[in-house]
Amino acid sequence: MIRATTESRFAVCVRNEDCEDLELRKVYQVLPDKRAERDGYIRVVDESGEDYLYPESYFVFVRLPRRAQDAVAATS
Repeated sequence: MIRATTESRFAVCVRNEDCEDLELRKVYQVLPDKRAERDGYIRVVDESGEDYLYPESYFVFVRLPRRAQDAVAATS
């Protein structure tokens, strides 16, 4: 598992074809993974606290206020 060492990023799930573990319209914490991003994927933290790769096209990046970031990260 890769852990974030910089400012957290977040994304909203807008597609989930063939990814039943992703919930539409849910905000996910995104962990840095340059190699995955070069291949069109992002690493997101699911409800179990584990991180997995998903197609970047399934998400829209969003900016959250610090308080919201803390709340989302605490549930991931």
